[in-house]
Amino acid sequence: MTKVEVSFSEFYDKWVCQLEQCLQQLLNLKLQAPPADPQALVSTLTTHYKEYYTVKWAAAHDDVLAFFCPVWSSPLENAYSWVTDWKPSMMFQLIDSLRKSRVHGASLEDMSEDQVKKIEELRVKIRLEEEKVEREMERQQVAIADRKMVELARLATRIRNGDVVYQIEGLVEVALKRVLSGLERVVKAADCVRLKTLKCVLEVLRPWQCVDFLVATCMLQLQLRQWGKKLSSSSTQNGQNIQLPNYVN
Repeated sequence: MTKVEVSFSEFYDKWVCQLEQCLQQLLNLKLQAPPADPQALVSTLTTHYKEYYTVKWAAAHDDVLAFFCPVWSSPLENAYSWVTDWKPSMMFQLIDSLRKSRVHGASLEDMSEDQVKKIEELRVKIRLEEEKVEREMERQQVAIADRKMVELARLATRIRNGDVVYQIEGLVEVALKRVLSGLERVVKAADCVRLKTLKCVLEVLRPWQCVDFLVATCMLQLQLRQWGKKLSSSSTQNGQNIQLPNYVN
């Protein structure tokens, strides 16, 4: 593993442990008599998420590619990743689910019409910002085949003279730095949409609704991680003896 992969893996493991602690505190909050003010704990958890992105951006600046194939995440988590992390629109699906059902007593059934309207307006705005990020990601992907990159690939393949190869390698390094810089910008733009979504949703919800929403968010993230580890462990143990369901064969 690279230096960034090692250091961020260590950070992420600790961060997840702290997230589990925050979840437990949220679950205990309503058991208090009388119930405590949830605002302080909500702020603590949002600060915890902000810390994650602060550390992530610093690490991505050194090795952005590590976040496109993260060794600290399971294949299941990576399968549901959108530009290196969770998709902002997921938040709105989560709200829809909480409004229709209960998760450990949590429900957003009592959202007012005004709140629902604001959430729907936010859903549209965030989707537009997601599309903007996706267009930029597509532009970066297509740019790898632009004229300069193709010419550079052709030269690097054909030329064999030592001095010339050295010069070409220098040009390749410059070109790759440009590619990585573009990917880093896209990752940060996507993360900004994620943070904006979280912030704006919490601003619409009332304090106890925020608790219910954050409990569900943490549970989903932590359970996805647990399921991913379980599947990875099972696949490793079974090796090639994995049986497909009948409908797949």
